[in-house]
Amino acid sequence: MAILSIQSHVVYGYAGNTAAVFPLQRLGREVWAVNTVEFSNHTGYGAWRGSVLGSSLASELVAGLADRGVLGNCEAVLSGYMGDPEVGLTVVQAVRQVKSLSPRAVYCCDPVMGDTGRGFYVKEGILEMFKTQVVPQADILTPNQFELEALTGLNTSSLPEALRALERLHDMGPRALLVTSFIEDQAPKRHIDMLASNGDSVYRIRTPEFPFETVMAGSGDLTAAVFLSRYLESANIQEALERTAGAVYGIMEATFMAKSREMLLVQAQDSLVRPALSFHAVKL
Repeated sequence: MAILSIQSHVVYGYAGNTAAVFPLQRLGREVWAVNTVEFSNHTGYGAWRGSVLGSSLASELVAGLADRGVLGNCEAVLSGYMGDPEVGLTVVQAVRQVKSLSPRAVYCCDPVMGDTGRGFYVKEGILEMFKTQVVPQADILTPNQFELEALTGLNTSSLPEALRALERLHDMGPRALLVTSFIEDQAPKRHIDMLASNGDSVYRIRTPEFPFETVMAGSGDLTAAVFLSRYLESANIQEALERTAGAVYGIMEATFMAKSREMLLVQAQDSLVRPALSFHAVKL
């Protein structure tokens, strides 16, 4: 069984598929990568070369997999940064194709649109595309706090407000939610939370936040990939959340200690499988 990962790709550094494919492989997953963007480096550097590949190429590549008769061997579809609203329609079509052949397959959507402090960094139409076309098809959704607010139209500066936003997001379709970064107004400084919900229970996990000088690109892509892999093992959101938090913390710690601008996925790869530290998720 394999995971079809439809995301952006960078030659240097880690973002999109470069941040997701190796971690999934290190966790024992076969991955079929379809790149929606081919850039020299992630856009956090302020300058890059390359282009958005568009929906036609992605459609052709998925059609090629269908020609080989292998789409039925897909246990999950993972999507991230799309670059263009039409790519979202391609992803939805791919999900439908996979599920028609493999009904137990799940779709994990990382609705990449922006972040707190940066605002939106995607084309006009992406938000509406997520709301109306993509999110209703998702089994698992992994927004950050900014994206949670954008999708629901709700403020999430307090925990009760965030819980209401999770309820609204469940109403849109997904059965499992992971908020990859959540900072409550009253939370201790230099800590960051993740929230996971299955519609019946919500769990919060808190880890120290490293004071990186710049935003660590690809961390959300890494988090979504690890969570998907762990969720596929048991469909237990608490267990998946705890194992994801330990893995991501290990990668971030190694990166911070090395003063690296890019995640040390290769050097700290053992953290993906056997994190040195474990964190306990609290049921809310």
